[in-house]
Amino acid sequence: MSIEMIPDGTAVPDDAALRRKAFVDAARELFFARGYAGTTMSSIAGKVGGSKTTLWTYFPSKEELFAAVVDDIAESYGRALQVDLPVDAPVPHMLRRFADVLISTLMSDPMLALQQLVIGEARRFPHLAETFYDRGPRRGKARLAAWMAEKMARGELRRGDPMLAVHQFSSLCQSGVYQFAILNLPEARRIDRARFHAEIDAAVATFHRAWGIESGIKAT
Repeated sequence: MSIEMIPDGTAVPDDAALRRKAFVDAARELFFARGYAGTTMSSIAGKVGGSKTTLWTYFPSKEELFAAVVDDIAESYGRALQVDLPVDAPVPHMLRRFADVLISTLMSDPMLALQQLVIGEARRFPHLAETFYDRGPRRGKARLAAWMAEKMARGELRRGDPMLAVHQFSSLCQSGVYQFAILNLPEARRIDRARFHAEIDAAVATFHRAWGIESGIKAT
């Protein structure tokens, strides 16, 4: 595309931004292929075609580079972090919508690979798990907890700890097809959309029995 064809207001990445993105992309590929421990800063620099010194000017440590990989994936695939949560929307409708986006996001190939990497390295490198959780799940759960707190205040959900309610709902949503996917089991490749939505409906119904108020939320 020539400069003349670029619409007004379009941000054109500079060389530094492109170089940084190249390092992040290379790091993601190597982390997923070799694991965190098996990936060196030299190998990342070599894959891009630059020196380790140049890489260090962008990322002073492998930990910071891993955080950038997490941020890049979360920005591209973390739709659950941005899903609208209008407080006037009916509880079951929003729970189904949030669950659909959450599980679809978690089961995307890049997110599955990232989660599998973090789980595999969590015992040796607990800071990786902390980085991943802080930049992804914690942010998404905080948004949903704020929404649930408002629904509790309005009498549409039973009063209690909003974050506990979020943890329980999230666990219900991840109790079926997601377990097959995160473990790369054959069952994950045989799940259709009907089964996917049936599990979400079951999660909403079960959550209703624990937190719902008959006049404010219905299981179906």
